[in-house]
Amino acid sequence: MQSWTKLRLPLLIMQTPQFDVHAANEERHWWFLGRRHIVATLLQRLVPPSQEKLILDVGSGTGGMTAFLSKKYTCIGIDPSKDGIAYARKRFPQCTFVQGVAPKDVDHTYRLADAVLLLEVLEHIEHDAAFVHQLITPLKKGAYLFIMAPADMSLWSPHDIGFEHFRRYDLAGFRHLWEGQPVEEMLVSHSNARLYLLAKLMRTLSRLRGKSWGPGDTDISMPSKPLNAALERIFKGETRVLLDALEGRRKTGYRKGVTLLAVLRKTV
Repeated sequence: MQSWTKLRLPLLIMQTPQFDVHAANEERHWWFLGRRHIVATLLQRLVPPSQEKLILDVGSGTGGMTAFLSKKYTCIGIDPSKDGIAYARKRFPQCTFVQGVAPKDVDHTYRLADAVLLLEVLEHIEHDAAFVHQLITPLKKGAYLFIMAPADMSLWSPHDIGFEHFRRYDLAGFRHLWEGQPVEEMLVSHSNARLYLLAKLMRTLSRLRGKSWGPGDTDISMPSKPLNAALERIFKGETRVLLDALEGRRKTGYRKGVTLLAVLRKTV
């Protein structure tokens, strides 16, 4: 394995328009709220809430997930974008945010983490498997790595182009990211599954019209309050299936969805 000083990991950092959209919507938009609920619920089953437990949010963006988890854990956000960190620090001054790249810019802290979150980050990184390997290596034994990334190239649309994604993942390609690494799969599943057909329709129409549905070249726009609440309930409703799969009460989670989710445990 090459060291961080030699291994180049080209990444495409979100631009200011996308950060503007995130900051304006992540405390109220159904997608952010649903994802936050799912991640927090799964995390709490594996890492009991305590300020003595350390969570690192890698690619923390404008800080919403970091701030939410900081209510129950010591949670630190790290992001390479100067604009993203500036947004996060302004919005959540009570939280700790670091501008840089994990693990090298938070090396000592990283090795103490009970869980690391890598949510909607890998699609921005050219050498994604190398990056995942670099994240796994310094994790302490028993620590968890949560990964979420966009699924299914048939959903590719102007939204992905606006966010400067390299790819969307199929299940085999997703699992390849940690192949041969000292981790145990606690959960690998699609998520945002109940809204998959709606998402596919909207992404297909978006490709045909040649532009995304929301501001900043994204599909993130606020629906009406009743619709937003309904979509949030539908998305959050997936939590039970994912939790049952995590705890072994069912063999699999969802077989198709807009997103792929993995929970990995370091074994050595």
